[in-house]
Amino acid sequence: MKLAKSGAELIHICKENNISLSEYAIAREMEDKGFSREQLMAHMKKTLEVMREASTLGREKEVYSLSGLIGGDAYKLQQYLNSGKSLMGSATIKAMAMALSSSEVNGSMGKIVACPTAGSCGILPAALLTAGEELDKTDDELVMALFAASAVGMIIGMNATFAGAEGGCQAECGSAAGMASAAIVELMGGTPEMSLDAAAIVFKNILGLVCDPVAGLVEIPCAKRNASGAVSALTTADLVMAGVASKIPFDDALSAMYTVGRGLPKELRETGLGGVAVTPTGLKYKEQVFGKDA
Repeated sequence: MKLAKSGAELIHICKENNISLSEYAIAREMEDKGFSREQLMAHMKKTLEVMREASTLGREKEVYSLSGLIGGDAYKLQQYLNSGKSLMGSATIKAMAMALSSSEVNGSMGKIVACPTAGSCGILPAALLTAGEELDKTDDELVMALFAASAVGMIIGMNATFAGAEGGCQAECGSAAGMASAAIVELMGGTPEMSLDAAAIVFKNILGLVCDPVAGLVEIPCAKRNASGAVSALTTADLVMAGVASKIPFDDALSAMYTVGRGLPKELRETGLGGVAVTPTGLKYKEQVFGKDA
């Protein structure tokens, strides 16, 4: 299977071979790593299970980060969902709760899947697992969706960045949400082109998002950005499945994300020297964690 180096090439290869994004990713992995299809499926099922555990733990009990800066919010959201009084309904609240749970598990030094980064670890699992439950999909179907996400992730990695230190939070949470939305579109029966439209729309909607971690920790405002990213992935998938296309193609949107990220001042790229990190409250939290001499 030819290696796609752009979104346009990825779409062309999938059309030429009449395959999905997930089948492309599997074929590439088999060729690159020498694994059998069965081995790849088994490994991805383990990945899915870790994602599910991290997305669940914080909803079942209060989980706090080692710093104490975040924790207990996934549990609050789950209780709110259980009350039946939410405005946005089960899918949205569930996705936010799952995303926060993974972020809290990450902050507590628990096991998560850094997909594509630890700071954005809640987005793809939350969006995909929520979609799976709402659409009554099997684990095998969710595994294929994870491969679809990886196909998009490969293109992002080749042409841009996942690092907040290089591209801001748009590169972390934006990439995670774009990969998630693309995967959900395939899960819902969309074409590779529709999946990349979803990723492109996500990038456009999150363009310019800075990385400004309070106290330099992946907790504030990162956890809530995971919740927002998961919702973005879900709503964008519905947008595309309704027939709404991206006027700006995936490759252009990705290029814009990378260019904007590189153009951000260093204060807004994971240094903790700008944004909410240097507000009076942000600095107060930093002192709380590291002391006055920090």
